Amino acid sequence: MDSSSIRVAYTLEQCWHDAPGGTAIAALRIARELRRDTALAAEIDLHLVAGKHAAIPPEIFRPEGAVAMLPLARPLLYESWTRLNWPKVESVTGPIDVAHATGLIPCGTSAPLVVTIHDVAFLHTPEKFTKHGAKSMMRSLDVARRRADRVVCPSRATMDDCRDAGFADDQLRLVPLGVDVLPATVGEIDRVRTRFDLPERFVLFVGTLEPRKNLRRLVTAMSRVGGPASIPLVIAGAGGWGDERDHVEDAIGSAPHDVRFVGSVSDAELRGLYAAATVFAYPSEREGFGLPVSEAMAQGTAVVTSRGTSTEEVADGAAVLVDPFDVDDIARGVSEALDRAPEMADASRRRAGELSWTNSAHATAAVYRELVS
Repeated sequence: MDSSSIRVAYTLEQCWHDAPGGTAIAALRIARELRRDTALAAEIDLHLVAGKHAAIPPEIFRPEGAVAMLPLARPLLYESWTRLNWPKVESVTGPIDVAHATGLIPCGTSAPLVVTIHDVAFLHTPEKFTKHGAKSMMRSLDVARRRADRVVCPSRATMDDCRDAGFADDQLRLVPLGVDVLPATVGEIDRVRTRFDLPERFVLFVGTLEPRKNLRRLVTAMSRVGGPASIPLVIAGAGGWGDERDHVEDAIGSAPHDVRFVGSVSDAELRGLYAAATVFAYPSEREGFGLPVSEAMAQGTAVVTSRGTSTEEVADGAAVLVDPFDVDDIARGVSEALDRAPEMADASRRRAGELSWTNSAHATAAVYRELVS
C-alpha cells in the first residue's frame, strides 16, 4: 500500500456471535471484495479488528486474513465501546483514516466513523428481543446517531427506519448487498439429498431461529398446502436465541406434516439445498436486506417472501409476495410458487445476477472517500 491509501479499521466482532447470521456474511463478503478487486485493493488498506477470542469462528463465518484483537472480550467490549468510546481500534491497527463498525455497535475510535445498520427491528417489536438485548441495541443506536459520520444501510426500508429514528439525511448512505452467484453442482445437490434424505419436492427455509423470521407461522401455513404430509418443510440454519427454538419445536410437534431441521450447513451444502428445493419460503416480518432471498434466487429457486419489507426490494418482482402476518396468505403464496416453480427459475436467476458484492464494495469505498476528501 502506498502512502495515499485509505487506512480502514474494519470490525468483525459479529463473526464470533452465537448466531452470526447475515450481518457477518455481508461484512465478510464486502471485506473480501475490497481486497480482491484490483482497483479497490490499491486504494483501501483494510485492517480487520475484533475483541479478544481464544477460538476461531465456524468456517462459514471465518475472516480471511489476520484479525487484530483488542484486549477486551464481549460483552464488556460492547459496553466499553458504547459508554466510553474505548478501547480504540487504533490501539491495535495503528493510525487510520476511517473506522468502520460493520454491526450496530459503534467501535471506539478517534477517526471518522462509519456504522452499518442492517435493521432496527428492535424499535418495532421490542417484545421479541430480550430486555437486555433491546436495551443494549437502543443504547447503540443512540451512540451511532451521535457519533457516526456516515451510516450505511443495505435497503431503502432500513434507511427510512433510520430517518424515523432521528438520523439525518446527510448521515445515511444506501449500500445494497450482493450475492454469491455460484451455481450448485450436480454433486453438491446429490450429496445434500443423500445426507438429509430429501424428497424430490420440498419447501426450504434458511435462517436463524429468531421470532421475526416468522417460522412458526410458516410451519402452520405448510399444513394448509396440499394436505398433510404432501410437501415437507426443510429448515436449515443456526439454532437461534432465547426460547424461540422451543416455540418452533412446539409448533412442529403439533403440525400434521413433515418438518425437518438440518441445522447449520457448509457453503457447498447450502448451495445444494437451495438448488434442490422446489420453493424457498422466507416470510420474515422484518429484515435489513434478506440475503437468503438473493441466495435462493442465485440457484434459480422459486421464492416466497414478504410484501412491504426489504425482501420485496431484494426480490424486485421475481418472487411471490405474501402478508407475513396472515397464515392463509403464506399458504396461498407457497401453493402458487409450487405451481409456478419452473417458470419462476429464469426470473430468479436474472434478479440474482443484478446483485453484486463487487458493487457493494465499491459503494462502501465511496463512503470512505467522502470522509477523507
